[in-house]
Parts: sequence; structure tokens; C-alpha cells
Amino acid sequence: MRNNLWLFCLSWLCVISLQAQQTPTSSSYSFTLDEAIEFALENSYQSINARRDVAKALKRKWETTADGLPQISGLIDYQNQLKQPVTPLPGEIVGGEPGTFVPVVFGVKQQVSATATLNQLIFDGSYLVGLEAAKSFLQFNNDSEEKTLLEVRKGVINAYGSVLVAQESVKILENNVAALEKNYNETKTIFENGLAEEEDVEQLQITLLQIQNQLSNAKRLEKIALQMFNLALGVDVDANTTLTDDLDSLTMKNMDQSIATTPFIMENNVDYRLAYLLTEQRRLELKLEKSRALPRLSAFINYGTSAFDDDFVFLDSGTPWFQSSILGASLNIPIFSSLKRSARSQQAKIAFEQSNTEFIQAQQQIQLQYNSSLSDYKLSIENYETSKKNLSLAERIEKKNQIKYSEGLATSFDLRQAQLQLYSSQQEVLQTMLDIINKKAELETILNTPKNK
Repeated sequence: MRNNLWLFCLSWLCVISLQAQQTPTSSSYSFTLDEAIEFALENSYQSINARRDVAKALKRKWETTADGLPQISGLIDYQNQLKQPVTPLPGEIVGGEPGTFVPVVFGVKQQVSATATLNQLIFDGSYLVGLEAAKSFLQFNNDSEEKTLLEVRKGVINAYGSVLVAQESVKILENNVAALEKNYNETKTIFENGLAEEEDVEQLQITLLQIQNQLSNAKRLEKIALQMFNLALGVDVDANTTLTDDLDSLTMKNMDQSIATTPFIMENNVDYRLAYLLTEQRRLELKLEKSRALPRLSAFINYGTSAFDDDFVFLDSGTPWFQSSILGASLNIPIFSSLKRSARSQQAKIAFEQSNTEFIQAQQQIQLQYNSSLSDYKLSIENYETSKKNLSLAERIEKKNQIKYSEGLATSFDLRQAQLQLYSSQQEVLQTMLDIINKKAELETILNTPKNK
């Protein structure tokens, strides 16, 4: 019976082990673009660390606040004078001869003391400035987190579009290879029957080999684009991820030119707010230097107890303990620093003025960035419309040359040129579609599109 039980347990463990080995090690994901953005805002590496920065700023704010709150400390001190110091006293004290000395030991060998002290800052100008600075620092980290989320959003959009373009490029190249292989095989058969020249076969073979190489490279780029997308999401780069939006609909969705008429409010731009907070930091530094001329007032109170004996009897209940307590205050008044404080204040003032100039420059740069981004977005739409027309023309030209070639009215070189022009137009359309997606994402970032949009 016991042997049967052991065999049953062993069999069950083997089944569990096989099932565990068959379980996929990587997770699978499926995303629309909006779902991918929402996922990345919560799980990307940048988003996670941005939230940690805000949490650190909150702790730093409390650290600064705590400096002005009561501070309590305790001290326990034990001393054992293994060799007590000897003090010589005049011999006359004990009836000795004048000019002689008697060695005397004062005190006891061992002592223990315990003291608790409460310190309270009453007034310090630098502390008040520090509270303002901590609040400003927290706001800076909140705005930095917002900027990070905007950049994560833009990065996911760019990566999503790149994957779709890579996938579409592979499909187009596969169709091109299939069409070229058909042309090549037909022409080769005609050549073998003596009805075509060998150069015609060679021209098609050159084109076919080139497109096959492009297809192989496109497949590699598709894999890399998907890995970069996974990295932007914050998942394993080799995770099985499926994109459910298609390139055409995503392009049409991003061709909404109403964004071009959206008023640009400078104060909503996160870079503007960060630049302003840097100016605010310089203002607080100037205020801090000026506050150093103010007095600093603090108070303290302590309570202690101590015991003394030649032997270690401090844990005995009968040992006498002696209490003590002190209440005090300290007022530190800066009087004269040989103009050191004045020099530091002047330095801080100059730095503040520099920051104001840099803030004005930052505003101009942000405005220029918006104007440039808006122009690039409009150009991407114009390029897309043009590339679509060029593709239509290239398809017609290639089709005409196919007919002429089959009828002997065009050379294989003419056909090859028409085919290469068509393939170039196809890739140009894909690139302009990606440009529309990316340029709009850039414009939305400058306009500070809400992170959940």
C-alpha cells in the first residue's frame, strides 16, 4: 500500500512538471493605440520612475517641514573609571607637615546617566524659505512627471506607427516579390523558347534579387520595431504583442486638421512651467541669502537622571538616582560678516536676473517649436496627398510598361525602371503615413494633450 502511494505521488509530480514546461514563459498582449498608451502610462519604465521621483519629493518636503517641529533625543551614558585620577592636597589638611601633599581620589568609580532633550526651533528665516523651496521642488517633480508621461505617450505613438509601417512594408514587398517571380519565370520560359533576349531575364533577375533582399531586411526591421514597441510599453522585448489598429485608419484619424486651429496657450506647455519653476528656484535662493541676516531663535528643555557607585549596582532597586532638568533658549544674531553675506546676496541676485532672461528665451523657443511643429504637421499631410497621387501615377506607368513589354514595345530596362519607381512610391506613401502620425503626436505634446486622450 505504501509503495502504491509513493508511485501515485511520483506520477502526479511528473504530470505537474510536464504541464509547467508546456506553459508559455512570455506573456501575450493585444493593443489598440489608445490601450497601448494607457498601458504604457502605468507600466513603462519612465512612468514608474517618474512616480518614484514624486514620492521622493513628498518625503523631501516632509524632511524640510520636520526641521521646524519638536526634535526629541535621548542619551544614556555609562562610565567606569578603571584608574581614577588622583589629586594631591596640602598635608596640613590632615595634620601633616607643611610642604607635604596627600593623594586624594574624588568621586566614585562608576556612574550612569540618562537624559532626554527636546529642541524646538522658534524662528529661522532660512527655514521659512526652505518650506517654500520644498513646495516648489514638489511642483517641479509633478510637472516633470507630466512631461515624462507626455513623452511616453509620444514614444508609444511613434513605436506603434513604426510597427504598422514595418508590417505593411513586408506585405507590399511580399506582393512585389510574387509579381516579380511570376514575370521572371514567364520571361525565362520565353527566353528558353528563343523568343526573348537573355538581357531581359537578367534585368528581371536583378530587380528580383534586390526586392528579395529588401523583403528580408523588412522582416528583420519588423521584429526590431516590435521589440522597441514592447520596450516603450515596459514589457519584455520578446513578448508576443499584437497591434489591432490598422495603418490606414490610424492615418485618417490623425489627419484631423482641427488641431491646427487649436489656440496655443503658452502657460499649458509643460516646458514653460518647468522653466518658470527654475526661475522661482533662483528667486528663493536670493530670498534665502537675504534671510541669513535675520536672527535665529531656538529653545530646549531636558530631563535627566544619574546614579553613582564604586560597584555596578545600577540595576538594583535600592540604588539612589538623582534627577536634573534644564530649560534654555538660544538667540543667534548675525552682526557683521565683512560683507560676506552681501556678496552672496549679490551673486544670488545676478543668478535670478539671469534666470529671468533665460525664461524669456525659453518662451521664445517654445513658441518657435510650436510654429515649426505645426508647419511640419501640415507638410506631412501635403506630402501624403502628393505621395498618393504619385503612387497612382507610378502604378499606371508600371502597368503600361508591363503591357508594352509583353507586346515587345518596351525593353526590360524600361520595365525595370517603372517597377523601381513603383516600389519607391509605395515606400514613400508608408513613410508619409508614419510622418502624419508622428508629427501630430509631436504637436499634441507641445499643446500638452491630456495623458488619457
